Amino acid sequence: MRESLTKRGMKVLGIVLIIYAALVATHEGEFWPFSIYPMFSQAGNPWTRAMVIDVTDTDDELIWQVQEPGNLHGRPVPVRQYGVDQIDYSNFMSKTENWTSDRMDAVLAMFGSHNLANRRWIAAKVHGQMIGRDSVAVEVLPWLLLTEDGVYRNPELPESDYIRRPE
Repeated sequence: MRESLTKRGMKVLGIVLIIYAALVATHEGEFWPFSIYPMFSQAGNPWTRAMVIDVTDTDDELIWQVQEPGNLHGRPVPVRQYGVDQIDYSNFMSKTENWTSDRMDAVLAMFGSHNLANRRWIAAKVHGQMIGRDSVAVEVLPWLLLTEDGVYRNPELPESDYIRRPE
């Protein structure tokens, strides 16, 4: 009796592994049936996150240029050091559709204008997307300039990027 249960268990386990292997093979290794994590369920989709770059010592004509993460015009600012959660900051930057003055002031308030004394920071959106089957393109788009005096939009972007009108 014990031997037949062991054989039956091995048979069931073998069938489950074969089904799982078939699903993984047909989904290019990205099959995760019970996943709630975006890295599994949304793999390959374009994404947007955010970062802050200290551009205090950067020439004015360079601060608004689209950049690559490995070639920034300035130093990344560690947002947690200023009491800001990176995920909350990224969600705020990527999901805000209407950049009213209150929304722009909220970004400044996250960091505290007192932390910007004699500094200039760029609040940037970082966009990434798959290129072909095995490459990723990432660009850093300067979005807002934060100074102790206020917040300024990127003058090289159209207003429609900052204010979405209902259709």
